[in-house]
Amino acid sequence: MAKHVSETPATQLLKAHQVVFTEHAYEYLEHGGAQHSAEVLGFDPFMVVKTLIMQDQDAKPLVVLMHGNRKVSTKNLARQIGAKAVEPCAPEVANRHSGYLVGGTSPFATRKRMPVYIEESILALPRILINGGRRGYLVGLDPQVCLQLLAAKKVQCALAD
Repeated sequence: MAKHVSETPATQLLKAHQVVFTEHAYEYLEHGGAQHSAEVLGFDPFMVVKTLIMQDQDAKPLVVLMHGNRKVSTKNLARQIGAKAVEPCAPEVANRHSGYLVGGTSPFATRKRMPVYIEESILALPRILINGGRRGYLVGLDPQVCLQLLAAKKVQCALAD
């Protein structure tokens, strides 16, 4: 059993909705990303989902959930959501929108309500690991929770890493 991590806004939200989840703490590595956490926890990086804070041409923020070993095609994403352009937010802007630190961003209980887009193939997985609201802390859950709690919209914008 991994050491217990104190509650985050994300885990509080999950508990409030009676979502069953597992906790996975690991040694955070600056710029290690999903690949690093998958490696140290012994999971397939395809199952580890990154939470990316991006913005459209009007600087309106949005959340993209993507496989840990895939990149986002911002061109495909923009086309699918009807935006002219989509780009990642600068880390300090992402922190401000989400209320979490980059590297510890959870899509659950963000400071600002933002539309959430999920790579469609994530929903085919039986379980995913996604950030629990702190660096070095993932929660394992059913990916359908992202549709139920986040009203995530399905997109196809994955690029092989």
